[in-house]
Amino acid sequence: MPRRHIRVTGAPEAPLRAALTALRTELGVTDGYPPEALAEAEQTAKAPPIPPYDATAIPLFTIDPRTSTDLDQAMHLSRRPTGGYRVRYAIADVAAFVVPGGTLDAETHRRVTTLYFPDEKVPLHPQVLSEGAASLLPGQERPAALWAIDLDEDGRTVAVDVRRAVVRSRAKLDYEGVQRQIDEGTADEPLALLKVIGELRERLEVERGGISLNVPEQEIVERDDAYELTYRAPLPADGWNAQISLLTGMAAADLMLTHGTGVLRTLPAAPDGAVGRLRRTARALHVDWPHHVSYAHLIRSLDPHNSHHAAFLQECTTLLRGAGYTVFRDGHLPAITTHAAVAAPYAHCTAPLRRLADRYASEICLAAVAGVPAPDWVLAALDVLPHEMADGNRRAGTVERECVDIVEAALLKDRVGEEFDGCVVEVEERQPTVGVVQLTSPAVIGRIEGDNLPLGRLPLGERLRVRLTQADPGTAKVRFAPA
Repeated sequence: MPRRHIRVTGAPEAPLRAALTALRTELGVTDGYPPEALAEAEQTAKAPPIPPYDATAIPLFTIDPRTSTDLDQAMHLSRRPTGGYRVRYAIADVAAFVVPGGTLDAETHRRVTTLYFPDEKVPLHPQVLSEGAASLLPGQERPAALWAIDLDEDGRTVAVDVRRAVVRSRAKLDYEGVQRQIDEGTADEPLALLKVIGELRERLEVERGGISLNVPEQEIVERDDAYELTYRAPLPADGWNAQISLLTGMAAADLMLTHGTGVLRTLPAAPDGAVGRLRRTARALHVDWPHHVSYAHLIRSLDPHNSHHAAFLQECTTLLRGAGYTVFRDGHLPAITTHAAVAAPYAHCTAPLRRLADRYASEICLAAVAGVPAPDWVLAALDVLPHEMADGNRRAGTVERECVDIVEAALLKDRVGEEFDGCVVEVEERQPTVGVVQLTSPAVIGRIEGDNLPLGRLPLGERLRVRLTQADPGTAKVRFAPA
């Protein structure tokens, strides 16, 4: 599921990059690994266990951003002789490299996820694995969990298999190149089917009431000692690729529910308060959201090339903050098994290089198909896994919020004293003169504090002219006052 994407370029000594470096120090985030864990990773990287099933004849390919080298997934798409389609999806077999109970295992349980900063990432696994021996790099034989998902002519799942295999990706593709090949009609059938299957799955998503957020990437560009905010709208190929991952996550959830043991990614329906705040954000950004129009319909109508729509899509990720991990075992199914945005049971299993829970979900699914119990090391970790993931996601959320604060402060650092049009999207219950304002342009959110207000409180949901009183990347704070 999506997160906010912010990218910063520029020299490491530039003020914004320096502030991000200071943030990592403040949060105690380091990409360095304990020597014992690193030694363990280097050792397993040399000789991972090789599965007996050889699937290297399947011409898999990866689709990732051009500069990515931590490649979790590779795919091959084909038509079935009897009609419909077959999706083969290879997922990096991280369990082949991480010894249960070892030093590296303990370190990954401490880190939980890869942390993304606007200028760099701090990986879950050492680079010798995440960008080397475990990554599905082209031309390299790799252990993987190989999914085979058969679909009918409408894109509905009719059969699922997953087994350990040795695979070899043939090509490392990027979104722009994939989109160009498909648009120009030069893509070979396995790649051309990405659009066919992706669009079928998108139609099924609409049918079941699911929502995919195609969140644009924000880029902060330094020009003449000032910063400018731009957006990169996702391509259709981004969405089609995401549908293959969603398909696999839904298949994994169904396998685990049938097997009676698993770890699901669940999300209850968004509370009214969160939706109300989002409606106020839409108003601030001039996004037309009539009350009779559903959230799902609105999302599908937005144009990510429109800067106001792009900013709103960024804020829509706030509705996903209630997501969590739900474990169950021995056939005792949990009360909530679905993910509200997917509108179906769903599991995280396709990004084990970057997310701890995926390693465990993959093992449970492999056991379910083989008809055997999940490994003891998986079962022993299940009860604490949701708490570890929650702690890790809170840390990732803190990183995201602090990075947004720093980036927005850098964007406005030379405009203190200027006035802007905005809308009050949140007011503190105990301090009604304190709240949050969303600017119309630039699309910045900041804290607002006011005294001697006409009604004794900030006008929630109303447009308001505000003055910027503080914007310092060093303190990561943007502050406004009513103008």
